[in-house]
Amino acid sequence: MEPRLLAVNTGIPQSAMYKGKEAKSGIFKQPSDVPVRLGLTGLEGDDQADQVNHGGPDKAVCVYSHEHYARWERVLERSLPLGAFGENFTVAGLTEESVHIGDVFAVGSVKLQVSQPRVPCWKLAMKWGLDELPALVTQSGASGFYFRVLEPGIVSAGDITLAERHPARVSVKEANRIMHFDKNDAEGIRRLLAVDALADSWRGTLERRLAKWEAEG
Repeated sequence: MEPRLLAVNTGIPQSAMYKGKEAKSGIFKQPSDVPVRLGLTGLEGDDQADQVNHGGPDKAVCVYSHEHYARWERVLERSLPLGAFGENFTVAGLTEESVHIGDVFAVGSVKLQVSQPRVPCWKLAMKWGLDELPALVTQSGASGFYFRVLEPGIVSAGDITLAERHPARVSVKEANRIMHFDKNDAEGIRRLLAVDALADSWRGTLERRLAKWEAEG
């Protein structure tokens, strides 16, 4: 399947109830029917309530594959609209197996680089009323991923093309395995840390893990 950008989704933080408390989140996104300006830290008209754990240059664009929607429609027992997982880009033809940390993609004149997998948080549970949903997403490997913006500009639904494959070829799926499942895979950690495009937050976590493993070993 040729990669496609099915929707560009934006939203501002909204209030919702979760476990009896009011919370604010930008996870409630809607597809835009007009082209959207994309800067170095995100889309115009899009924002996050928690700017410590969300957004910023390494997580400017959250991407999720429409191929995963059928799985979650079965779990949630409902149909899901585009942008259902709070992603900025809903894509087709790009999955965690086929996309690598450091790969560069083009949407028109805009250049984007894969920086890290997404780590779903409790706000996904809040949106869909299923407490275990973030854990299910992580366990499935259908995490999604983030782009950093190399060259900003205007984006809209349409073509998204691979401009440059990172030579290390560490897939998003492999990065998830190393981070979440095989935490003592020192060689895997070193291989992932060698990818210059890896996001700083992931780099810091893995460096600390490796240092602890080496000290104990």
